[in-house]
Amino acid sequence: MAFEYEKYLRNQYIPHMWCPGCGIGIVMKAILRAIDAMGWKNDDIAFVSGIGCTSRMPGYVDFNTLHTTHGRALAFATGIKMARPDKHVIVVAGDGDSAAIGGNHFIHACRRNIDIKMIVVDNNIYGMTGGQYSPTTPPGAVATTAPYGHVEPNFDIAKLAEAAGATYVARGTVAQAMLLERYIKNAFAHRGMSVVVAESTCPVQFGRRNRLADPVEMLHWLKEHGVPVSRAKNMSPDELNGKFVTGELYRNDTIPEYTERYEALRRRVQERLKEKEKENVQ
Repeated sequence: MAFEYEKYLRNQYIPHMWCPGCGIGIVMKAILRAIDAMGWKNDDIAFVSGIGCTSRMPGYVDFNTLHTTHGRALAFATGIKMARPDKHVIVVAGDGDSAAIGGNHFIHACRRNIDIKMIVVDNNIYGMTGGQYSPTTPPGAVATTAPYGHVEPNFDIAKLAEAAGATYVARGTVAQAMLLERYIKNAFAHRGMSVVVAESTCPVQFGRRNRLADPVEMLHWLKEHGVPVSRAKNMSPDELNGKFVTGELYRNDTIPEYTERYEALRRRVQERLKEKEKENVQ
């Protein structure tokens, strides 16, 4: 039986604006299938984004959606989660939106371990704004702002998330959509800051500049360069050079979630104020 994506979509805004061969649609469908598996109601979801190709996703889904400023999606999402901790808050962002202008919001959301589910679509470049290099562009890759090859080392967003304090971190690819869906669903079920990095394809801005303009070829490249975490454990740094590790990379269920700690603090303060009022009356 075919999955009914329509019940989660704003069909009046379809067809979408993504380029042929772009992997963002694959990520969006994986998110929708994961939401369906969780049994969440549309009205109980807040779907937040910033600016960029990935950030156009909230326009197509029928949830409570918020399209914010560049790099600020997590700031808005934090406010939503603090005001309504009972709701499911999902953030979608690209590699530039999350790790460049939004980098500080990213590390502090991870540090707090607030119960936000963040899916980062990493296509190694700024797509919508013209093909500039991003924090994840590999050394040697060509971009409009690196016409002779990129010379900076690139971020590993998954490692950054773990180091900053996120309590669930996973990485999948659009070449293996069912595995990606599993990681997203597990992130949704986790209580705390969850980050899923989805390695994706951009044949127009990244591919055509780096001899990978064929979308199918890019999918094969993702399969060839992604190494499952179970196999990576037995590989040397030299063997892993130029590759990325996929799978569930980190999980910690023992660290308290931020809104719960904040609520406990609020209750203690209120109790203390009541005690002071009684003391003043006496």
